[in-house]
Amino acid sequence: MIHTVHANLAQGGRGRYRLTETEHGHVWGVCDAVEGLFGEPRRGTYELFGWVPEGAEPRGWVGSRVWLVPEDGALDPWLLEDAESLGRLPGADSLVLTGLDDYEGPPEGHRGRVRVHDGRRWLGSCREFARVLAPEPVAPPLVLRGLAQSDQLRAALAKGTRRALHLDEAALEIQDDRGEPLTDRLLQARVSAWRPSSYGTDLIDLELDGEHFTPVPEYARPIWERWLAGPPDTLGAWAGLDTRRRGAWHDLVRERGCRRADRDRPAGHAYELDGRHITDQPGLYLALGEAVNGPGGYFGGCLAALDDCLRGTFGYTAPATLLWRDAATAREHLSQALTPDGEPYDLLAEVLEVLAEGGMHVTPA
Repeated sequence: MIHTVHANLAQGGRGRYRLTETEHGHVWGVCDAVEGLFGEPRRGTYELFGWVPEGAEPRGWVGSRVWLVPEDGALDPWLLEDAESLGRLPGADSLVLTGLDDYEGPPEGHRGRVRVHDGRRWLGSCREFARVLAPEPVAPPLVLRGLAQSDQLRAALAKGTRRALHLDEAALEIQDDRGEPLTDRLLQARVSAWRPSSYGTDLIDLELDGEHFTPVPEYARPIWERWLAGPPDTLGAWAGLDTRRRGAWHDLVRERGCRRADRDRPAGHAYELDGRHITDQPGLYLALGEAVNGPGGYFGGCLAALDDCLRGTFGYTAPATLLWRDAATAREHLSQALTPDGEPYDLLAEVLEVLAEGGMHVTPA
């Protein structure tokens, strides 16, 4: 780490947050307080004309991955993540959906019927849909309070040119209260302002342009605060969460888990999985992770990641056994799923197949 940063830490700075340049890995600075980490990410808005529901009308949060599938099959489905329904427009036959879409909506001028599903069931169909272009709100800045700056950052601020203040791609690396790596957030670090900080001598408050930062959604704030205090010490701390918040919990499980090297247990280990709360896909992988690696443990978040974990360095060595208690719960909730194209498949059966191919012999109970 840069000398200036070391010096500040030696004087008692804790440095929960570290701004690191991603290409070469040098540290711009460390601090213990950040404003603007939480907020509402920019969402795409879609109007679905001639909406006909299949079952109950979608209201509120719809799903973590919602697919819009052209009925003619000429184009691939479009993905809307963390989708919410704003309901029908007054006096119209349209439904409005919002979600994270990386600004990749339907092709210009697309026409044709579209069916919509959430990975589990069909929600409805519309005769066509379009992205609604709305004024972009001004993004609040990301402010690093009490930043101990590196020599490189000090030189860039002293130069003060537009090029010098563009710090290129950076990662805001985040540690928990134990000083262990938890996660990071990538951003294009463009300095918009800086000033002496009230946090201490030779510290600054560094303001970065919020246009180039995606904040953590507000609904995930309590989960982040729980994890910033340290990993859970009991199994199933996520069990009382809904699917949306289980997904946010698993995001941190995955990001922390991929920064750690769990010691692989010897071959022949007998694992036990508590299946009482496996009512959705996040719950499935959270329970698997805890069965293999204990509270807060990671062991995949999709079929491909599960296959990777079975190959080693994630706490497991083949062959092994897994006693899956209350397996009927997962069978009830995960046996009927849909691919992005809307083809039905059995998610639980595919998980069991991947486990078997990885040398994990599963016994339902």
